[in-house]
Order: sequence, then structure tokens, then C-alpha cells
Amino acid sequence: MRTRREIMKAALAGGAFAANLTGWATAWAQEQPFKPEPGAKLQFLRWGKFLDAEDQATKANIAAFNKATGVEVTITSESMDDIQAKVAVAANVGSGADVVWALHTTPHLFADKLIDISDVADYAGSKAGGWYPLIEQYGKSNGRWIGISPVVIGVFPVYRMSMVKAAGFDRFPTDTDGFLKLCQALKTNKTPAGFTFGKAPSDGNSFCHWLLWSHGASVTDEAGKVSLDSPSTIRALEYARALYDTFIEGTISWSDASNNQAFLADKISLTNNSVSILGKARADKLPMADDIDHAVWPVGSAGKPTELHLVYPMIAFKHTKYPNAAKAFLAFLLERAQYEKLLESSAGYVSQSLKAYETSPVWQKDPKIAAFKDAAARGLPVSYPAPVTFAAASVLADFVVIDMFSQVVSGQATPKDAAARAAKLAQRHYRA
Repeated sequence: MRTRREIMKAALAGGAFAANLTGWATAWAQEQPFKPEPGAKLQFLRWGKFLDAEDQATKANIAAFNKATGVEVTITSESMDDIQAKVAVAANVGSGADVVWALHTTPHLFADKLIDISDVADYAGSKAGGWYPLIEQYGKSNGRWIGISPVVIGVFPVYRMSMVKAAGFDRFPTDTDGFLKLCQALKTNKTPAGFTFGKAPSDGNSFCHWLLWSHGASVTDEAGKVSLDSPSTIRALEYARALYDTFIEGTISWSDASNNQAFLADKISLTNNSVSILGKARADKLPMADDIDHAVWPVGSAGKPTELHLVYPMIAFKHTKYPNAAKAFLAFLLERAQYEKLLESSAGYVSQSLKAYETSPVWQKDPKIAAFKDAAARGLPVSYPAPVTFAAASVLADFVVIDMFSQVVSGQATPKDAAARAAKLAQRHYRA
């Protein structure tokens, strides 16, 4: 009779996971160190799906976990905009979801309510080449892991190749000056760009933090002292105002769905997004699909990449009756046998948070998604250049950066006044 370890090895060989996920998971359940409590049940709250392939792969993995461990997992999906509010309620009342798939800095708003999952992070990291610094920066509070991001969703410029070429560019600009010139030419050609200045947690934060950081500005300095009221911030705001003049109308009120809709409706030729626009165009067999490509963010006066990508930490509440089951659940989702299946089926929509998965075959198959492989390696934490803290999380939740840019491009405030106001707001959070 084969040992459990031999069963696991056989299940992994030759891509057997695709044919027998349940068999592999059963062997894994006997070997892994986090033994679920008898009769354990978990309520899992996650952000609503953006891509069917990711959703289906995640559900298949959870079903396999259930069969292998006997732990029943109930999945509830909510809009990304509503997740933080749901987490706040669960934290405050001490009941509700056991495990939550949240966004960015959410764990740091409720760090004292969360289980220490350092053992899970160590277990997974030791098996898969270690974590990218970005994941540790978001995941740790006072030296302990409070959230583990199994994936990163890259948010890069997405554009119509033919329209960029018609605007006089043989390749996508690599610097901010060239980027502005491209947007001006696209407007002249009546194929404008469109980037949101609305309270969009994903695309809006990604775009506005790139605007800020690319000009050498930031909410705080390395020591966490608010530094927003600065000449660099004013330059970023003036640049944003020039960009906004080239955009399609209405982007001040755009949500995270608006730019997808405008791009796929052929109203804009350039925006920022995950791979979901390309994925949707291909799924719907739109003629524009072959004309879509992605680029890394242009570099500004900061002199280096300054990109905010989407980190999605999973957290487990102290109020759960089944902490071991929660840890086993998190560990399972990071195992290579099913993790690479998630990467493959998502076709670039999600990228790895563990270094070993850089070699996943998905990154070799399609040059149009190549940029997304390095999202975690290139990304900066929203608190950059300071550590992620409750104050940084609070500033993000209050949309301080987005609102600052929105006020300037809409004409409600001058760059100088908007920077000063935003600095005062940020200071309140850091003093608190």
C-alpha cells in the first residue's frame, strides 16, 4: 500500500490535478499541519467575481477542500465596494463571516480582531519560494501576519494598438511626458482615453496613486510623516489636470465598471484595468479583441516604476469557532497543485503572490498578458514609502488621494489648495 506522501506525489505528477483534484486534496488533508476541528463550518465572504474563469476555479478548489476535509464552506459574494463595510460589521459585532477575501489595507483597520496566521504564511512561503515584499508589507502588522494575499490583480494601461499607432506612436510611451502627448493625440483623433477620478477602489486608486508617485510625491515620507503638501504633489495635480482635458467626458463620476463599459463600447481607446477587458472582448468574440494590448505604467520624474496593483488579503476573524479549519482553508488555496490551475484558468487576471509561481506556463502563452506576471514584483504598497499601518488604511478608505485629484480636474480647487486640504485630512488620520 502506498503511503500518503506517495499518493500526493503521484497525484501531482503529470498534471494529474486536472483529472483528479479530489484525490490530490484527500492526500493533502492527511499531511497538512492544520487539523480542522470536528464538525467545522466556515462562512467565506469574498468580492464579487470579475472573471468567470477565476470564479469557477476558486469554487472548484473550495469544493475539493470540502470533500477532502469535511469542512463545509458557504460562499457569499459581495460587490467590492461593499466588502469593507461588511468586514467592519463583522469585526464590531463579533460574528458573521469566518474568512474574508478583502482588498488592500482592510486587515489593518481591524488588526486586533484577526487571527495570527503567521504559521500559515510560513508554511506556504517555505514551499513556494517565499513571498514578494509587497505581500509581506500588506500582510503583517507588528510582526505578525494578519492577512495573506493568495493573488495580486495587476492594473495596467490597456489600449487599442491601431489607435495608438494612428496617433503617431509606434509603441506605448514609457515616460509621463510621452503619455500626455499620446492622450492629446488620441483626443485629436476622436479616440480619447478615459481614466476614472471617481471613488473607484480598484482602477481609481491605481490611477491616482500612479499620478502622485510618478511625480515623486506621496502621502507620507518614509517615517510616516505626512508630506502631501509639497511641490511634487502640485506638479502631479497640474499634470492630472492636463491629462483630464484629453479624456472622454464624465470620468469624475466613473466607478470601477465604467471604464470597462466605455472601452468595450468603443468609446475610448485607452484606460487602466486588469486583463478583464481583453478577456471579455475575447469571450464575446468582439472584433476589437485582436487590437487590444497592455503596457506597464510610464515612469515619471520619480525615475522608477511607481505602480499600485490590487492586493487581495484573506483574513480570519478571532470570533470564528473553527480557527484550525480557517488556517487549513487558507493553506489549501496556496498549494501548487491547484494554485497553478487558478493561474492557468484566469489567463493573467490574477498573478502570483509567491515567487515560485513566476514560472507558471500561463506567462509563456500570451505576450499580451506578459506585464501581469510582474505585478507583485513591481507594485508598491498604498502607504509607500512608509509601512502599512492603520492610518494608511484609513487614508485609503477615506479616498483622500482620489478626492484631491478630483477636486483639481473638476475645477473645484487649485492644485495648491487641494494639496493643502488633502494634507490636513491625512494628518487627522495619522494623529488618530
